[in-house]
Parts: sequence; structure tokens; C-alpha cells
Amino acid sequence: MKPEDFKKWLIWFKAYVSGYLNENPDDNHAIRLKEEHTYRVCGNITLLSKKLDLSPGDILLAKTMALFHDFGRFKQYRRYRTFNDRISQNHAELGVAEIALHDVLSVCRQPEIRLINSVIAHHNAADLPEGQEERTLFFMRLLRDADKLDIWRIFCDYYRQCRQRPGESPNRTIVWGLPDLPTCSPAVVAALQEGRYARTEDLRTLNDFKLLQISWVYDLNFQPSFKTLQRRGYIEQIATEVPQTNEIRTVVKKSLAYVQTFA
Repeated sequence: MKPEDFKKWLIWFKAYVSGYLNENPDDNHAIRLKEEHTYRVCGNITLLSKKLDLSPGDILLAKTMALFHDFGRFKQYRRYRTFNDRISQNHAELGVAEIALHDVLSVCRQPEIRLINSVIAHHNAADLPEGQEERTLFFMRLLRDADKLDIWRIFCDYYRQCRQRPGESPNRTIVWGLPDLPTCSPAVVAALQEGRYARTEDLRTLNDFKLLQISWVYDLNFQPSFKTLQRRGYIEQIATEVPQTNEIRTVVKKSLAYVQTFA
């Protein structure tokens, strides 16, 4: 794999995404959301890779993983009109299949292909797979961190827009159609109390979704990731969007202290 290969993939990727655009503004907004997210994750992973002093070859590998990490999202949306894996299809698995279908990585050596596919296949997994080589686990953790750093940004922007336009209907693609109720599910709160990330299957309300996003700090891996999160203030921003009960303030404070410890 060479730097010029990545430049060609960028051009090809943009053309591929354009093939999913149509006359429906809502559809195009969803597709563009994932396209722009992809480019920002490439930027995040490059930033983290340099902070971690990776070699030029490994930085290129990491950028390639980032470019194709959500490759399955476009077909997922066309088929199911949702980005919710629970009610459609695992977008990571769909992405790996799409990479193979288009023979995207044909210029890569087989070990590189296996590594890229493995990392992409598990970037959205609840837990990292056991029995993996340390190098594979490293890139899995790196991609997950880069991905989260932009997902936090997306939701912070969305919640800010909602405050500015209070009468607008929620974007079901972004918040999965969860009801905007004033409650938080005990299982989600318990995860934060115990210092672990919440599970998507426990989500019942939009507040649960926001607490889930706060709980992702417990799945962050590298010091530059914590530093970037702290500098951008995403957790503090999301914290203003959840019920301000003593219980919730306590778990938010705990999560911020966790970030501070590793930043």
C-alpha cells in the first residue's frame, strides 16, 4: 500500500457515495452525514496516530481503516432507511462484504487486507474479540477512539440545533426514534455508576441515548484520545442535555473525573 493508493481511494469513495444520492433531501442529508463523518474520522485517526508516533506505513493503514469503517452505512440506509443496526443489519459486517464485492483493497497485501477487514468488522462491537494479536487489537482500539471523537461531535451539534429550533421534529435517523421522555432507565444509570459503558439494548428513551454517549468514556483507549475529548468538551456539552438530578450529576462528575485521570 502506498500514499497514492489512499488518494485514489478517496476519489473512488466520493464517487461511490454520490451513487446513493437521489431527489429526496432527507435521504441525501443522511448520506452526506455519513460521508462527512468518514472524512472527519480520517482526520481524527491521523491526529491520534501522529500523537502516538506511528510509522508512516501504520498511519496510512489507520487512515485506510477510517476511510472504509462505515462503508456499509450507505447500503444499510438504502435498504432499511435507518442507521440503527439493531433493527436492520450490522453495518460493519455489511461494510466488509461491500469491500470484498468491489475488490477495493486489491492493491494491498493479504496480511494488510486481513488486518483492515478485521478492524473494520469489530469497530462497532460491544466488546473486542478475544484471541486477537496485539497489533490487531491496537488498531481496533485506535479506530474506535477516532470514531467516537466524531460521533460525540455529531450529537453535540445535533442537540445544539434542537435547542435553537425547539419546535422541529426530532431526526429519527440520528436518535433512532427514541421517545423524548424525562426519564432515564436504571440499567443505563447503573452502568455509569459502575464505571462502564452502557449497552444499546438497555436504551428506552432519548435521555438514555445521551447517557450512553457519556458512558463511552469508559471505552476510550489512548491518552491523546482523552486529551482531545477533554479539549473539545463534548461530555460537558452532552451533560447539559440530561436531567439534572443528583443521581445524574454524580455519574456525570464521575465520568469527567475518569477523563481527567487519563488525559
